[in-house]
Amino acid sequence: MSRPPLPPFTHETASLKVRAAEDGWNSRDPARVALAYTENSQWRNRSDFLQGRDAIITFLTAKWRREHEYRLMKGLWTHGGNRIAVRFAYEWHDDAGAWHRSYGNENWEFTSDGLMSRRIASINDVPIAEADRLFRWPLGPRPDDHPGLEELGL
Repeated sequence: MSRPPLPPFTHETASLKVRAAEDGWNSRDPARVALAYTENSQWRNRSDFLQGRDAIITFLTAKWRREHEYRLMKGLWTHGGNRIAVRFAYEWHDDAGAWHRSYGNENWEFTSDGLMSRRIASINDVPIAEADRLFRWPLGPRPDDHPGLEELGL
């Protein structure tokens, strides 16, 4: 299976890859998201270490059971060869209704067929008031005309 755009990445193709990842994660569909990764993809997500699609699906299923009204934005930081670095922010609320904005950085490594073989994510959570939310589009992909991270000062 091939997952274009393929490395080596240009600014344009890396930007397309980042937006495709954002749209996939905003689907909140663990099985769909996992298809972007190799069968034995290695992850570090905060302090969790995962390997393989089944572990990714299990992890994301639990994540989106805890993180309600999840909306994510990713932005290209840099790229080179088969690697892309992104920064991101997402908003969500917990079971008690408390809102959070989570900020982070990810380093991605891809195989020649465009699947991600390694994802290293560092993430910090900040409590926010509901009135301070910035990501208010309907659940699903971010509309093309919605401001990005830079425009929102994030």
